[in-house]
This record gives sequence, C-alpha cells and structure tokens, in this order.
Amino acid sequence: MDYFRNIVVVAALAGALAGLGMTVAQYFVTVPLILKAETFEGQGATQATDASEATEATAAAHEHHAHEENAAAHDHGEGWAPEDGFERTFFNFLANLITGVGFALLLVAASELFGGLHGWRQGVFWGLAGFTIFTLAPGLGLPPELPAMPAAELGARQAWWAGTVVSAAIALGLLFYSRSLIATIAAIALLVLPHAIGAPQPISHDSPVPAGLHHSFVVAVAMTTLVFWALLGGLAGYFRERFIRAA
Repeated sequence: MDYFRNIVVVAALAGALAGLGMTVAQYFVTVPLILKAETFEGQGATQATDASEATEATAAAHEHHAHEENAAAHDHGEGWAPEDGFERTFFNFLANLITGVGFALLLVAASELFGGLHGWRQGVFWGLAGFTIFTLAPGLGLPPELPAMPAAELGARQAWWAGTVVSAAIALGLLFYSRSLIATIAAIALLVLPHAIGAPQPISHDSPVPAGLHHSFVVAVAMTTLVFWALLGGLAGYFRERFIRAA
C-alpha cells in the first residue's frame, strides 16, 4: 500500500511543480500573443456585418428578426470568463495544476510498467516521449489555434487527436522496447497513419489573425510545452527515486 501511496505523492509533487513552471512560462511567452490575437476577434464579425448590409432588401426583411435575436442574446449574456490580470493567471494556474498532476500520473504509471524511473535523467527522456505523444504528433495535424481563428468541428478534432495520441504511444513503445524489423515497420506505419488520414479542417482558413502571429504562437506553445514535459519527467524521476528508496 505504501508503494502506491508513494507513486501518487510523486505524481502530485511533480505535476504541481511542472504546472507552476508552465504557468510562469505561459505568462511571459504565450499569454501576450493570445491577448494580441483577441484584438482581432471582432474583425470577422464586422466583415460579415458589412457584407450583409450590402444587400439592403435582405437586411430590411430580416431587421426585426435580427433585433429579437440580439435582444435574447443580451438577456442571456455571454459565458463567464475570468478577468485579465490576476484572476486569469490564477485560473490558468489551476488548469495547469490539474493537467500537470493528471499527466504525471499517466507518466509515472506507464514507467512503472517498464521498471520505473531511475533518476531525473531517465525521467527527462520519458518526459520527451510524453511531449512527442501528446504535443508533437497531434500538433503536426492540429496546430495550436489563437482566438478568432477558424476550426473544424470539435468532436471530429477530439477523435482525431485521441487516435493520434494512441498511435504515437504504441509506436514509441514498439521502437524502444522491440528490436524486430516488423515492429519497427509497424511503428513507422502507426506514426504516419493519422496524418495519412488527415486531421479535420475548417471549411475556410480565412482569419483576421496575421499569419506571422499564428506562427509565433505555434512555436511558443511548442517550446513551453517541451519545457513542461521535460520538467515533469525530470521531477517525477527525482522524486520517485527519493521516495521509493526511502520506502
């Protein structure tokens, strides 16, 4: 029983600290890009309004109906969102904390099936594997999106993301823990298969967000997530070795 308790404690400590580090990195690297992109959110709606107003007859026919819909939307209000500043940073930290602990439990549990983590160096390698599985592989087909950017239907994206994660995890397992040629070929096929199928794409890629801003955001997310996974794996290996040895 102490063994399982120590595993949970290791995951909690590693996940909490990695989540804190992720929050700090996001505050200085990705959040400014998100705030900049949010200034473009109203431009798509403005362009659509201008296009509809170009046809006066259609606009006059739907004027009353549109007024009623706007009134209903005003009554119901928009969904709650944290205020910029401390409140937004705090809730972002809570999300990263929960995410960090959850991923740490997955990482530690998976590593225990193969003998456990022996030191922070081995933990970093497992963290890099986690980065490949959960960020790099799906990110090649579904890169991170900024506000005001178009996206495909959520359910289809989630299904493709989950399938890509599973395929990448099995592929890495075959590459590192099997020496046969057949296993290597199967691993390569699993890595390529989701991208051969293709990730769900929006109907149109037109967006008011500048392409340069989106490119900077994709790079920033990749770098911060890489730091998160390396930190998560290293901390998990460090705490695992100390707790298991003490036990």
